[in-house]
Amino acid sequence: MRVTSRLMHDKPADGSAVWRSRRTSQELTCNHLVAYRRPMDEVFKALADASRRALLDRLHARNGQTLTELCDGLAMTRQAVTKHLTILETANLVTTRRHGREKLHFLNPVPIHQIGERWIRKFERAKLTALGELKKRLEEGDD
Repeated sequence: MRVTSRLMHDKPADGSAVWRSRRTSQELTCNHLVAYRRPMDEVFKALADASRRALLDRLHARNGQTLTELCDGLAMTRQAVTKHLTILETANLVTTRRHGREKLHFLNPVPIHQIGERWIRKFERAKLTALGELKKRLEEGDD
């Protein structure tokens, strides 16, 4: 079964706003983790590939590059780079802006920062607490 719904905003001629539901298709699998991805899942999916991480590294080194500039020096076709950039944009790791005929790509560090806050810092906290306790015990043992 393939069914989901999204709210759409319609503006009738009289200027009043009307919200209605529009049906779109998405594969339902009876597994809520698969069928209903959360934004953080998209970030992990995007970061799982070494080629996408290399693109992020290139944008970190020099932000605001065109597709042609990103393709230079990579062992990938232009189409492959475009697909990787689409996945990075879906995960909100890369944003784009049109400048004339060029489409510039920019690194968005916010999702990576959120991963650090959500997944890394909570484990650091436990280690820092343990180190503090160890220091306190060692200092008490010297007295």
